[in-house]
Amino acid sequence: MFHTKLCDILNIKYPIIQGGMAWVATAELAVAVSEAGGLGIIAAGNAPAEVVLKEIKKAKKMTNKPFGVNVMLLSPFIDEVIEVVLAERVSVITTGAGNPSKYIKQFQEIGTKVIPVVPSIALAKRMEKLGADAVIVEGTEAGGHIGELTTMVLVPQIASEIKIPVIAAGGIADGRGFLAALSLGADGVQIGTMFICSTECTAHEKYKQKLLRAKDRDAIVTARVSGHPVRVLKNKFAKELMKLEEEGITKKELEEIGAGKLRLAAVDGDVDNGSVMAGQIAGMIKNIKPCKELIEGIIIEAKTRLDSLSKFC
Repeated sequence: MFHTKLCDILNIKYPIIQGGMAWVATAELAVAVSEAGGLGIIAAGNAPAEVVLKEIKKAKKMTNKPFGVNVMLLSPFIDEVIEVVLAERVSVITTGAGNPSKYIKQFQEIGTKVIPVVPSIALAKRMEKLGADAVIVEGTEAGGHIGELTTMVLVPQIASEIKIPVIAAGGIADGRGFLAALSLGADGVQIGTMFICSTECTAHEKYKQKLLRAKDRDAIVTARVSGHPVRVLKNKFAKELMKLEEEGITKKELEEIGAGKLRLAAVDGDVDNGSVMAGQIAGMIKNIKPCKELIEGIIIEAKTRLDSLSKFC
């Protein structure tokens, strides 16, 4: 029922992609999502190439299903990471924080699908023209680095302007959101925050518990002064950062203060002084479950909702 053209392009059962979350999206999580019928993603973040290579090789030993790697184009190690992903012939590459045009041809020559994250119609059109296989349209509801437009208004506008598949991201955590995204013109969804609270995710338990305790207004936006706003959960660090922004902290000072804070929360478990990146759907997460159960729950709920709606047609 929910087999879209994205499923054929990526060779997956369900049109569900796991978000590339630095320090969270490891081989363990990516494999679990892929084994459950979606497309798992390993996040390269700002990690050196050898770290990314280790995760890719680990994933290959754990699954024969397709999986991808998310690369941050502003990473200081980007060229080396690209070389690794090319050499390992990863099935899919998703990109963020930059323009992947210089790499697209290289990837397509070896059959790797290229899917950039886009926050606007203009960039979506440009990526289509350059040969991207699909685009991830991410609304401001998402966790981590965000744009200004919401998923609800951005997805249908971009879907109406391009022919390649659109993947909706931001504010999706259940079958209702999944079905809504398809109704808006998307061919699939990308989900990040929900997968943090999966049994297979290696993020620190305190990070997961912070998400489970989150309320509807706990996901706030910081670092606007940097030009690259970030959505995180309220905590001591976020409040201190917002105060410094009000006092006129510079972009450089902000970057220095923020360095290493995501790792501090996700790996070390310091959810008071670290950056707990999460989307606005954090308040919807109530349990920690296996990825298979999370994905199948989305599909079952979407089918149930659709069947219920069809009774009124």
